[in-house]
Amino acid sequence: MTPLALVKERPPSDYIRHDQLFKDLVHTFFEDFLDAFFPDVHDMVDFHTVKPLSEEVFTDLMEGETRRLDIVVETTLKETEAVIIIHIEPQSTKQTNFHERMYQYFSLLYHKYRKPIIPIAVFSYEENWEKNQYTMTFPFMHVLTFNYLTLHLRKKNWRNYIKSNNPAAAALLSKMGYTENEKVQVKKEFLRMLVKMELNPAKQRLVYGFFEKYLTLNETEEEQLKDEVKRMDEADKIMEIPISYEEKGKEIGEAKGKEIGKAEEKKEIAFNMLKEGSSIEFIEKVTGLDREEIEALKER
Repeated sequence: MTPLALVKERPPSDYIRHDQLFKDLVHTFFEDFLDAFFPDVHDMVDFHTVKPLSEEVFTDLMEGETRRLDIVVETTLKETEAVIIIHIEPQSTKQTNFHERMYQYFSLLYHKYRKPIIPIAVFSYEENWEKNQYTMTFPFMHVLTFNYLTLHLRKKNWRNYIKSNNPAAAALLSKMGYTENEKVQVKKEFLRMLVKMELNPAKQRLVYGFFEKYLTLNETEEEQLKDEVKRMDEADKIMEIPISYEEKGKEIGEAKGKEIGKAEEKKEIAFNMLKEGSSIEFIEKVTGLDREEIEALKER
């Protein structure tokens, strides 16, 4: 048996939620993730033997910091055993020493497990920086060339994945390359994918929650999406999903509730001021209520 590892750098506190979403998604849909983005690796893995292991913690010798391998699972390959390292980069800016870090993680894992390793890095930042190789050379000799597989999500065309029945690909549409004008279309296709996959409620919420975190629509775009969804064959099924219309409705309902509470409070203040003999003009300035509302309270 050989460990597969999802390796992730220890994040700053403001990225904890971001990291957790990536971790949960890849851990839950590990087979789907490899199938969508690394099919050659997927075809070699025996997923019947996958077993999660405890978290691994290593010391970063370059930075003196602790690095945590959040997901480590054990598996075998169909033809040969291998450790797979998947590094999810949560930062929104490039790291020019990333390739060196990947080699360090590779070395630490190999030192512990002494098994073949297939390292994979997943870039989720906006910048175009990307390397898939680390070399160590001298003028008089070449010491090593370390290669690793990469997935740069922003370089992926979202349209290439909308015909798949893959929950990992569906969630990661939100991190792929699309323009501002395509956002409504991307979400519409995501919803179409989601209803066709018929996931259980927990997995559906995970996929939808991940997508919503990284692709958000403004009110105008939400209305446009709502109109387009109504014309889709899958409209009824889509409206059963706890999608953003529902969440937005809850927000609006809560806001209205607060507004109603404030309005009643203002009326109570105005009523008491009337009893004290304050003028309607003065009450208008203090409470912001209309003259008609105040006169109605006076009659009360």
